[in-house]
Amino acid sequence: MVFLVFLVLLLNLPFGYWRAGVPRFSVPWVLAIHLPVPAIVALRLSLGIGWAWFSFPPLVGAFFLGQYCGAGLKRRWQAWGRGSSLCLAMDLVRLRVGRRSQTDNR
Repeated sequence: MVFLVFLVLLLNLPFGYWRAGVPRFSVPWVLAIHLPVPAIVALRLSLGIGWAWFSFPPLVGAFFLGQYCGAGLKRRWQAWGRGSSLCLAMDLVRLRVGRRSQTDNR
């Protein structure tokens, strides 16, 4: 169960990051919230948790915490003055490439 909670949190980080960069209540905003749900249902079923009542509070909490932390990452990224996109993975790649090029110039 702890493993599933951790996976749900990690799965929602990029979606929260995406959600924070689009206008509220727009189609991309709604998609950023709802697209992880089928993956979470598949994880529940594949790990044998099913629809046990005790699993709902921690998984819903992990869902919202992942969305919240992803949005916080987006806000911090923008506060650092880095150019940001709507994709967390792409921004992390750009950060790594930027650091690599800085060390190559030394």
